[in-house]
Amino acid sequence: MVNSLLKIHPETPQRHMLRQTVEALMDGGVIVYPTDSGYALGCRIGAKNGVERIRQIRRLDEKHHMTLMCRDLSELSHFAKVPDHIYKLLRLHTPGPYTFLLNATKEVPKRLQHPNRKTIGIRVPEHKISQALLEAHGEPLLTSSLILPDYDGILIEPAVIYDLVGRRVDLVLDAGFCGREPTSMIDLTGDKPVVIRAGKGDVTPFQ
Repeated sequence: MVNSLLKIHPETPQRHMLRQTVEALMDGGVIVYPTDSGYALGCRIGAKNGVERIRQIRRLDEKHHMTLMCRDLSELSHFAKVPDHIYKLLRLHTPGPYTFLLNATKEVPKRLQHPNRKTIGIRVPEHKISQALLEAHGEPLLTSSLILPDYDGILIEPAVIYDLVGRRVDLVLDAGFCGREPTSMIDLTGDKPVVIRAGKGDVTPFQ
């Protein structure tokens, strides 16, 4: 593993750093990168070993929802079933600090779905580095919030993040502080929206 800590500009991310990050992902690596609701772990969708490494870092079981970080809504149809009324709702609230639970399509690998509900989490971030990375990568990232089971608190300092998980990931993108509040999680798989978690995003429209 490369085990790099890259200090990337939060407003105008350097292209060579984005290329280096994409190379790590294409090699099946796991990265830590900034989002609009704090730092997250990420890997390629097809990186089976990467998925397992993320689960091990966070000590997650198979029932934990994995999330696909998408550049925009045009990437949704391959992974999620999105009726017209749901699509209109998503358009109003993306990009932004929300995670939406949607019914997964048959194309989504079973290891990425909730084993009982056949659902998948979807995010469209409003963050310049996240968006630049997704554009450079050319496909969604499998993502999980950077929450460590043995750490009491929210990880907001990249140097601390590197000290704690730097040897367990391939690359950490340091963009400074990028928030400490998680996304709001909204279940859109039923007849009506259900607020699973109230976080950074305003949940009033879904209540």
